[in-house]
Amino acid sequence: MSKKVFCFGELLLRFSPALQQEWIKKNTMPVFVGGAELNVAKALRNWNVPVKYVTALPNNYLSTEIIASLNADHIAVSDILLQGERIGTYTLPMGADLKNAGVIYDRAHSAFASLTKGTINWDKVLDGYDWFHFSAICPALNESIAAVCEEALQAATKKGMTISVDLNYRAKLWQYGKKPVDVMPALAKYCQVIMGNIWSAHQLLGTGLDPLLESNCDKSFYTEHAAITSKEIMKNFPTCNVVANTFRFSEGDAVRYYATITTGDSHVVAFEQFVTSVVDRVGSGDCFMAGLIYGSLQQWDLQTVVNFASSAAFGKLQEKGDSTQQSVAQINNRF
Repeated sequence: MSKKVFCFGELLLRFSPALQQEWIKKNTMPVFVGGAELNVAKALRNWNVPVKYVTALPNNYLSTEIIASLNADHIAVSDILLQGERIGTYTLPMGADLKNAGVIYDRAHSAFASLTKGTINWDKVLDGYDWFHFSAICPALNESIAAVCEEALQAATKKGMTISVDLNYRAKLWQYGKKPVDVMPALAKYCQVIMGNIWSAHQLLGTGLDPLLESNCDKSFYTEHAAITSKEIMKNFPTCNVVANTFRFSEGDAVRYYATITTGDSHVVAFEQFVTSVVDRVGSGDCFMAGLIYGSLQQWDLQTVVNFASSAAFGKLQEKGDSTQQSVAQINNRF
């Protein structure tokens, strides 16, 4: 029987204007349906993994159309909550990076941000699922959502589910009086799989960061630091037994990409990939996370898992929109 994955997070609409006033002159702006956890769910379902996605949306015709679209993609959506006033959005030009200062978030008072503990019957919605995935973007919204995340993690732990987190760090979030390092460790303690990078781990989990990192661009230096950071994470959070670190460096319009996965007794490095131009940077990390989950469910060896996840993330850079349409065969053909 196939393992089933449960993804929880905020569904977002992304507005991608063509700048230099082109969006005004043409009276048009592309809109993409996304969100970190939904991007993971879409990728996994595209690779024939059974997936359920839970979020909160307002009860209006936009939500009705979005849910119908997800249902058509064979993602289980029956437990999406219809409540609240609005769908969260963000604005980012095509090709720009979410870490870029130009991202504009408009997520306050969204249906998801209004969730409170006790609203979701976690024992019911998690029943029959094997893997729980969320990201650090959720608890970045407000204290109530952080509490909802912990409620979900406690329920998932009781059911014996594998729990993964993506340490997405967004500097423009975390505006409710709590530092990330004051919130995320209490959630990371439930996770068996932690994915991010050496910088986000420092911001969110308080791991050490070598001061030479900003000026040293040697791959071996970064990958060695990834091993050190991963060991520190596993020491501080004993439930964790897999840590993945991604490295995406921009060189003008070009991008260099590689990744590592570390376990208690292994440390593997993905083959390095390079491209001279990028179509869309959004969702690349989510695609890596989906690849990590997929490879783990297939019980591949660690080197194959990191190569697959890295190839998936790299391929996403050439796709418009927040989620990938790559096939498993296309991803495998890169390595």
